[in-house]
Amino acid sequence: MAQHLGKTSAPTVMVRPARGWVPVNLRELWEYRELIYFLTWREIKVRYKQTVLGFAWAIIQPLMMMIVFTLFFGNLAKVPSEGIPYPLFNYTALLPWTLFAEGILRSSTSLVQQTSLIQKVYFPRLVMPLAGILSPLVDFCIAFLILIGLMIYYGYAPTVRVLLLPGFVVLAMMTSLGVGLWLSSINVKYRDVRYAIPFLIQLWLFASPVVYSSSLLPERWQVIYGLNPMSGVIEGFRWALLGTDPPGALMAVSVAIVVVILVAGAYYFRRSEK
Repeated sequence: MAQHLGKTSAPTVMVRPARGWVPVNLRELWEYRELIYFLTWREIKVRYKQTVLGFAWAIIQPLMMMIVFTLFFGNLAKVPSEGIPYPLFNYTALLPWTLFAEGILRSSTSLVQQTSLIQKVYFPRLVMPLAGILSPLVDFCIAFLILIGLMIYYGYAPTVRVLLLPGFVVLAMMTSLGVGLWLSSINVKYRDVRYAIPFLIQLWLFASPVVYSSSLLPERWQVIYGLNPMSGVIEGFRWALLGTDPPGALMAVSVAIVVVILVAGAYYFRRSEK
């Protein structure tokens, strides 16, 4: 009997959509870490490709917002800023806010914008929103240079509390990812969601202590105000950099809400992945 000497064919892997409320496969995400890096870097290059000012746009957006808010809220409305010069007070809040808002905008539309890639090859779909929230980190680091200049100008030196700043950055990104997972899943089904996202972010901006301090609220409302997760993040930034009053209970509630949003968003994303 003749023996077949040909090469054995590669095993066939059948990929089926997940069913029910399945957990996130962290090991699989780690295996695709190079893809996350590639998509993040591509997102950065596409954003500034063929632009005149290039990475200067990362500074222009929060800087112009700071100027406008200082003019109307700081000078005209005389909004209290806890004894801190209002430009510094406001810009410190705009940094985490811009990181959060840009992460939502990019992650919530990532699946729809990359439809052709998703249909051609298999990879964990969670990679797309992850790349969307990682790419704004470059803008954040560039814009942070302006904050350093403002702190030097107004004579504010960082203390040991600045070591906790990376934790608040991670918290802002976790919030952005959690909200982005919900919106990206819904956006696949209902395409008009993308028109509502900028409006949602604008409302969220004024519901967060960006142009004002959360200390203006009565103490009995602080815990309820912490249900807005960005309130804890922003006040944490000010506390770590400028030495304002510690967030306390507001921070504890915000952290708990961030965890709930992120875990629930991850499970909903996995359920909707098919």
